[in-house]
Amino acid sequence: MDATYLLKDRPSTRVGAARVGIGGPVGSGKTALIERLIPAFAARGVSLAVVTNDLVTAEDAERLRRSGLIDPARVAAVEAGACPHTVIREDPTLNIAAADELEQRFPDAELILIESGGDNLASTFSLDLVDWWMFVIDVAGGDDIPRKNGPGVLKCDLLVINKSDLAPHVGVDLDRMTSEAGAARHGRPLVLTNCRKAEGIGAIVDRILADVLFR
Repeated sequence: MDATYLLKDRPSTRVGAARVGIGGPVGSGKTALIERLIPAFAARGVSLAVVTNDLVTAEDAERLRRSGLIDPARVAAVEAGACPHTVIREDPTLNIAAADELEQRFPDAELILIESGGDNLASTFSLDLVDWWMFVIDVAGGDDIPRKNGPGVLKCDLLVINKSDLAPHVGVDLDRMTSEAGAARHGRPLVLTNCRKAEGIGAIVDRILADVLFR
């Protein structure tokens, strides 16, 4: 049985747009992934908004606003002022407020993506903040990442192994990395992606539509 569980089995009293976290180390390709997810969700008729997290800048938010892929007003930036991990896990108040404000401004929003980076594999999301979350790693970070058993890799609802196209250029055995990731997660779902060619994006959208939006 797939270990991804339905949101109705999680304690929650919040109504409104579903909230999906996208975490992972700096440079793993989270913003590029969101740039691919935005049109993919639009093609499926999903109304979207985005919250980005950074230390003291709004660089990721500005990149999305300039992309032409989404109404710039639908992108909110949270400046954590400290390690971004803390405002998605220990005290997610800033992110909850940003998502709430987006919901008030755009009541048609069905899904809010909340992106946060970090320098290690310990970044996890509070379930007070998100309903479901994915963790993004990339092959250029090393094929030993799954063996390190970081909480992000083990606890996320979906593990994304990004930049799969780089494997032969950085000496990574992609089949072994995928196998070891699957073993570490005890069969819980993972997806290989190549954002340059939009490979694997459809699988992520399908998973969120099924597990989060119940379509």
